[in-house]
Amino acid sequence: MHTLLIALMLLGGGGQKGKESRHLEKATLGAGCFWCVEAVFQRIDGVTSVLPGYAGGQKENPTYKEVTTGKTGHAEVAQITFDPAKVGYERILDIFWQAHDPTTLNRQGADVGTQYRSVIFYHDEKQKAAAEKSKKEAQKDFNDPIVTEIQPLTKFYEAEDYHKNYYNDNKFQPYCQFVIKPKLKKLKLSD
Repeated sequence: MHTLLIALMLLGGGGQKGKESRHLEKATLGAGCFWCVEAVFQRIDGVTSVLPGYAGGQKENPTYKEVTTGKTGHAEVAQITFDPAKVGYERILDIFWQAHDPTTLNRQGADVGTQYRSVIFYHDEKQKAAAEKSKKEAQKDFNDPIVTEIQPLTKFYEAEDYHKNYYNDNKFQPYCQFVIKPKLKKLKLSD
């Protein structure tokens, strides 16, 4: 009997009756500095995790130092894991458009370079269609043309540990005080 119980636990049946496994989805977005994107989406109900990282470039396993040169082709991105029963992909995109200026090419505020470009890396064809539709709808809120790229996600590289949970761990750093905190306030996501 004890062996059967252990086998059931290893197969995922260990006392989980009544608990449904949640279906989680991912969105990978670049909207300037990944510290900002992470801080915004960490405050959205239904988002279960946000990982800063790099996507869209040619270099395997890039480092922050390499990405900041703009020579790897990668964008700073946040990979957002969310529960679609609580927050849909379309809502994630709505927040994305509000959280940055998608009309500035390779720039967000003082952060300049291709690594800070506005980009949606879609995970499947459904996300691609939703992103294209959302971009068209968002255009009405901007005077200048939206320059956001929409590309398939080929590879996501997780950023170094010191970038993770950056705003929450460094709220009094100047960048957090003068860039991230006002963004959160504007979006009514302040602490």
